[in-house]
Amino acid sequence: MTKTTTSTRQGVAPSNRPAESVANASETRNRKQSFLVAGGAGFVGSHLCERLLQQGHSVLCVDNFHTGRWANIEHLAVNRHFSVIDQDIIEPLPELHRMDGIFNLACPASPPMYQADPIWTVKTNVIGSLNLLELAHRHNARILQASTSEVYGDPKIHPQPETYLGNVNPIGPRACYDEGKRCAETLFFDYARTRKTEIKVARIFNTYGPRMRPDDGRVVSNFITQALQGKEITIHGTGTQTRSFCYVDDLVEGLMKLMWSPAAVTGPFNLGNPHESTINDIAELIVSMTGSRSRLTYVPRPQDDPELRRPDISKAKRELDWRPRTPLVEGLNQTIVHFEKALGTTPAFLGAAE
Repeated sequence: MTKTTTSTRQGVAPSNRPAESVANASETRNRKQSFLVAGGAGFVGSHLCERLLQQGHSVLCVDNFHTGRWANIEHLAVNRHFSVIDQDIIEPLPELHRMDGIFNLACPASPPMYQADPIWTVKTNVIGSLNLLELAHRHNARILQASTSEVYGDPKIHPQPETYLGNVNPIGPRACYDEGKRCAETLFFDYARTRKTEIKVARIFNTYGPRMRPDDGRVVSNFITQALQGKEITIHGTGTQTRSFCYVDDLVEGLMKLMWSPAAVTGPFNLGNPHESTINDIAELIVSMTGSRSRLTYVPRPQDDPELRRPDISKAKRELDWRPRTPLVEGLNQTIVHFEKALGTTPAFLGAAE
């Protein structure tokens, strides 16, 4: 399959913002616009590209396909308003048609993947963000940074509000991602202060849904894959640590609401599900939903793995009118169906763990 390397649509001149009211923001959202989605072939990025195209916008996907997959966006290639550049954002981007907005989702989000090459991960978060900020500045475009709940580290405040400064180990094995994202946030706000770049910052909590990779390495994908294959469910630590899981469609809605919020609304905003579950509860639920006879097994926890993780989303509710809508069981069901197809398994195929 050949990937498009040039835009399929002439550029749209950037709007003369400031959309300082909710009404103006709504009008801007309804106007057909041109967007760049860095990391657009990834799990979340592909869903975002799909939603933007459904609304009639033009989308340029930039991805180096390190963790993103062509299969995630192949169905979008028939859309004449969709194009792809196969490139790492660490490298300067070529001259592009003028655009209205940039979404920066370009970085692996699972610990095994971002720890595989920690120096590259830092470069992606810092140099890559700089390249996209410069592009936004030249185009007078809005730019949204997909930051992370990992900026809070192993939190001492629970749930975590955006005002919490975090508890991050700057020299640990997760620091390439945690500190890389923290530095990216710094760059975004410095560009806003010194160059008047119009920025948006979202701190994304655990997200799940279709198009996750079977080898993603995160809790939901690991547990579903192991359950469907009849393998032992591997739990790090005692399983009493907590996480909050947001379905990908809900997250994408939050990202889009943030992008089209009034110019003065910069964030950061926590985007995640405030419903908290223990790792044990999630494992048992997935085993039950898949009909698997897999057993739970426990291994040591990785260094700096957070004990608690739950977002305070009161700010997003108040300023973006956003909250997650998808019940956990409903979202997991859709995700299990995706993995059954990806792995070529069905519930009837499941066997007991050896």
